[in-house]
Amino acid sequence: MGLLDKLSGWLGLKKKEVNVLCLGLDNSGKTTIINQLKPANTQAQEIVPTIGFNIEKFKSSSLSFTVFDMSGQSRYRNLWEHYYKESHAIIFVIDSGDKLRMVVAKEELDIFLNHEDIRSKRIPVLFFANKTDLRDAMSSVKVSQMLSLENIRDKPWHICASNAIKGEGLQEGLDWLHEQIAQSHQNNEQMND
Repeated sequence: MGLLDKLSGWLGLKKKEVNVLCLGLDNSGKTTIINQLKPANTQAQEIVPTIGFNIEKFKSSSLSFTVFDMSGQSRYRNLWEHYYKESHAIIFVIDSGDKLRMVVAKEELDIFLNHEDIRSKRIPVLFFANKTDLRDAMSSVKVSQMLSLENIRDKPWHICASNAIKGEGLQEGLDWLHEQIAQSHQNNEQMND
């Protein structure tokens, strides 16, 4: 059973569709993380860089997931905004070993957070400080400081150290994301009653 199947089981929602947008700079590990989330029998053995974007759909007994794996190459980052409006959650992946491009990651994060389709939305943002297995990798606390995550006050957010190749840290992040989506679903139901 893949991690998304577990997430849907915990949510206990009936035929709920959840759109998750996976963002981050190129080579941060987005596609590898998404591959780990898929059911074991559908996981790719070899991961290639994403050109443009990939759409992965997973179904479980109670949820239908659509994950948009967006290329992080600079020429494709303008595509991200076309998917903001329909997203229920964001996964933002950072290469914690790439200190040189941390400034670029922060700029892209700031552009994302200030976009009109995101700014007023209380959408959960899960950060993976990925590639923690690298010798020079920064801790998730240091990544959080460099990205000024403490300034995000209008959205629930969480950061996890991760190693996408081994799947480490992904469960912690999904547990948090599950809680946020379930709360959001519960709040929406109460508003509709």
